[in-house]
Amino acid sequence: MDSSIKSKRIAVTGGAGFLGRSVVSKLRERGLADPFVPRSADFDLRQDDGVREFLHEARPQILIHLAAVVGGIGANRENPGRFLYDNLIMGTRLIEESRKAGVEKFVCVGTICAYPKFTEVPFKEDALWDGYPEETNAPYGLAKKLLLVQLQAYRQQYGFNGVYLLPVNLYGPGDNFDLASSHVIPALIRKCVEARREGVDRIDCWGTGRATREFLYVDDCADGIVLATERYEDADPVNLGSGSEISIHDLAVKIAALTGFEGRLDWDATQPDGQPRRMLDTTRARERFGFVAGTPLDRGLEQTIRWYEQRLDLS
Repeated sequence: MDSSIKSKRIAVTGGAGFLGRSVVSKLRERGLADPFVPRSADFDLRQDDGVREFLHEARPQILIHLAAVVGGIGANRENPGRFLYDNLIMGTRLIEESRKAGVEKFVCVGTICAYPKFTEVPFKEDALWDGYPEETNAPYGLAKKLLLVQLQAYRQQYGFNGVYLLPVNLYGPGDNFDLASSHVIPALIRKCVEARREGVDRIDCWGTGRATREFLYVDDCADGIVLATERYEDADPVNLGSGSEISIHDLAVKIAALTGFEGRLDWDATQPDGQPRRMLDTTRARERFGFVAGTPLDRGLEQTIRWYEQRLDLS
């Protein structure tokens, strides 16, 4: 399907965040001059009134839901109740009120954390219900997965056009580098850069290093979301990924080399590895709306490191 979105009113929750900024930029590249981006200071999307006020002001024909309360393993362990409640209530209220408001299409961005802890690699979308998610991020993953159920139920009962995307771990310029809540790539970049600049000869790394992950550059993910917004109309969930896998140990070695850190990597096996392996089957995204990631990991890491060091130099 080749449908233009230039003439549509589009709102992007989370549009001021890491992924959201890139999605908004991609929409503008498609000719959409002014996507509506609700700010948390103006609209509390966890509250019914906040959701209704947002929809009344934005009047979206298409809503892309990116807003989430999220963090790395540490943040998930410390905030399981908050991560479950805030993400569930925000998403489920947005879907319900969007249905009532006559939104034509709802694009929901879920999470790789929705997959079972032990999933055959590469992860296929049909395996989503084959087991319980990895414990450290299960509340977050289950909250987001329930939104898939809601969208499919609403499609069946009301004819509501909701699509659901499952991006793998994201990284890139503009990521969260706060060690209390960041994911693995920005955390390792910050540790390596700071250690090099301060002359420290070692950094601490969580876990054993044996777990594997797949990473998707943020601009590639944004491309996938916009392509799905333009072209995808089905109920089936769709993975967004790069189709490659790397161990956390090898990732840390790579980041150390790219940042110029020559010290020792100390692995703290008392900290959790998280899910043992993650890599997606991306066939469905390629076949149904033509998405293929275009940024190799090394190039994406180099761009992310350069961005981070430039911000340090300006601070």
